[in-house]
Amino acid sequence: MNKARGKTPRRLTFQVFRYNPQDPESNPRMQSFELDEAPYMTLYIALNQIRETLDPSLQFDFACRSAVCGSCGMMVNGRPTLACRTLTSDLSDEIRLHPLPVFELIGDLSVDTGKWFRQMVERTEGWIHTQRDFDPAAPEQRMDDDLAQAIYESDRCIECGCCVASCGVANLDQDFAGPAGLNRLARFMMDPRDERTDSDWFEVVSTEDGVFGCLGLMACHDVCPKDLPLLEIHAYLRRKMLTTKLA
Repeated sequence: MNKARGKTPRRLTFQVFRYNPQDPESNPRMQSFELDEAPYMTLYIALNQIRETLDPSLQFDFACRSAVCGSCGMMVNGRPTLACRTLTSDLSDEIRLHPLPVFELIGDLSVDTGKWFRQMVERTEGWIHTQRDFDPAAPEQRMDDDLAQAIYESDRCIECGCCVASCGVANLDQDFAGPAGLNRLARFMMDPRDERTDSDWFEVVSTEDGVFGCLGLMACHDVCPKDLPLLEIHAYLRRKMLTTKLA
């Protein structure tokens, strides 16, 4: 990064994927934009500057700017990441931006991750299953500290879709639960409040669409912006399924 006062800023070239699937006259293409790099510029800042000064029709998503909402996931030089936490100073002079694969394209760099995550949650039933009636006056149920921490680690997923986009299986098989889906399954398998049996879990997890569909390349672990322990989570699911005794 050019931090020295008076030094000529670096000129950046952005090659941005453009396509509006709602427009029958639109065709997929790459469009070039040039910007002067500013100190501490992120891709989020650069894209907003492009939209505000060069092309207001550019579509991309953002909300929090703090790697919390997960909205700004995109392919940056072929690698899925969050635009808000990617400094241009860490990239070359030419930056290639594409939308995340797997997810339905809305337009340009914007994809519908919500639709994918909704169907994944519904298909895996990723919520607590219990027959107990809810009692708002009941004391909080205590939990082992280490177990609570393990569940919290999985709960830190922001559903940005970067792990799914990096997954070779998810790119080829739309029924695969994907790294985010397996992470969600592990979160509820660990939760003592969930009353599903080993047999119930086996039908969901121990299939080609579950953990045994994973090729073990673990690109998801490498690209997760929240550094979730996906390698350990997948290992936990495999061990759990291999030791499950069915009736």
